[in-house]
Amino acid sequence: MDLKNTGISKTARIYFRVSTDEQNLERQHQLIERAKAQGFYIAGIYSEKASGVNPDRSELRRLINDLQTGDWVIAESIDRITRLPPAEAERLIDEITAKGAKIQVPEIFDFEELGVFFEQDGSLPGYLLQPLLAALQKMFLRIALNMSHQDWAVRKRRQKEGIALAKRRGGYRGRQPDKSLHEKIIKLRLQGFSITQTAQTLGCSVSTVNRVSRQHKKRMGTLDENQPGIFR
Repeated sequence: MDLKNTGISKTARIYFRVSTDEQNLERQHQLIERAKAQGFYIAGIYSEKASGVNPDRSELRRLINDLQTGDWVIAESIDRITRLPPAEAERLIDEITAKGAKIQVPEIFDFEELGVFFEQDGSLPGYLLQPLLAALQKMFLRIALNMSHQDWAVRKRRQKEGIALAKRRGGYRGRQPDKSLHEKIIKLRLQGFSITQTAQTLGCSVSTVNRVSRQHKKRMGTLDENQPGIFR
């Protein structure tokens, strides 16, 4: 929906599941700029690294708590918001819409625009049109949620099959540590960032920052920035 020439100002809250990947960061920037170009006022940007299949996501919870009537939740795709099983995913979406908010993602067409067209056209009375469009919106949302969860389930199954095959061949080394992230964590901690500040800045979990800090202290015996070879 292009709001720029309508005189209508709408509020957006943008949700990201973040990555330190440069391409991912560029897509996030493009999403913000696209929302601004559409005439949205950006009331908040919410970023976290937790998986979409994880029901306990602090930033998504904060977004929902901040929602006001008329707000739009914008994400790169529906699976950025949730990959939960359909029933759980629908409850999450219902929680968002119950606050009077709407969701803007590529997979979900906004039938309200169609409703405005038909009302202006006069070809369908409102008492017939609104229930029909609401049912269509719900149907397309359910399809998108099902596809998101199924895609995650297929990826997970293939990953397990690949690991099992690698183990049989003796070539599986397990998940390798993200050395770049670990280095950034230690650098921020050396600069005086707290555990929580470091986690928020890098979009990783507090437990990851704690673990990396403990490992570094154990290996080097200090968080002194003058200690030689701290990242080796």
